[in-house]
Amino acid sequence: MKAVLLHQITPASEITLFEVPVPEGRPGWVLVRIRAFGMNHSEQILRREEIEAGYIKKPVIPGIECVGEVADAGDTRFTVGQKVCALMGGMGRSFNGSYAEYALLPADHVFAVESDLPWESLGAVPETYFTAWGSLFECLRLEPADTLLVRGGTCALGYAAIQLARALGCRVIATTHRESKLSLLADAGADECVLDGGTITGKVRGATKALDLIGPRDLADTLTAVEKGAIVCTTGILGGVYTLEGFDPIKDIPNGVYLTGFFSNYPTQEIMDDIFAFLNANRLTPRVGRVYDFADIRAAVSAQDGNPRVDGKIVVRV
Repeated sequence: MKAVLLHQITPASEITLFEVPVPEGRPGWVLVRIRAFGMNHSEQILRREEIEAGYIKKPVIPGIECVGEVADAGDTRFTVGQKVCALMGGMGRSFNGSYAEYALLPADHVFAVESDLPWESLGAVPETYFTAWGSLFECLRLEPADTLLVRGGTCALGYAAIQLARALGCRVIATTHRESKLSLLADAGADECVLDGGTITGKVRGATKALDLIGPRDLADTLTAVEKGAIVCTTGILGGVYTLEGFDPIKDIPNGVYLTGFFSNYPTQEIMDDIFAFLNANRLTPRVGRVYDFADIRAAVSAQDGNPRVDGKIVVRV
């Protein structure tokens, strides 16, 4: 089969498809014939720097999510030909991931899919919508009466959160640091679109829940931008800062504001069923920025790096 192999830090211009053996089945694992996969920021981090970490056995096939069909169910609950998705649990780091024609995956991170969406649309769902769903409903406890602030709205996760919140009936305020992207937020369904120059406190009003996708860089400002009683969930790290330095919870979390975070490493069949049921019931189609064929994976990775710039989820069709 064809697959991307990372041996070391690899720029987009050096991404190559290698010929490697199709993985052999083993107890508790499922061989999936991959039909599509979405591309994620964490794979970019792996390719640019994390690949040098000692805990990654190299070479490794990257990719933390995929959709496809069961090719070999082994001793698992699945059946050959069944439509499935897979995400997280060490994909693309602890074991080979989805930038390939087949992937051997642990059964507890493979999930049955009930959806009539085409593969290209399904490929945008697993990691992005699981993260959006967990952030909004598990962490923020989002309700129809809420006003949701999405800070960093013009990324795949931001678009998914806007879509889910609007379908629920919420008012949505979304931000971007690029003036040219304000119209994209409106097209995605945001009721109010705000240009984010690094400080939004005083520029937004009425946010009872906030999804912060910028991360530690601007988190203190997000906490002061929301209303008293609001919940802030930090999920993304688009700001490029991974930890909080000198953070004083007593002083930096305003009285009556609540801070939480979502870690997307623990999907379940029940949650994935809920996501697909919600998409089906509301006739929602994921916002896909661009679809590439697997043969053009180098171009897809270049687009992930912003050349060309793609708005929305990048999906690769295998």
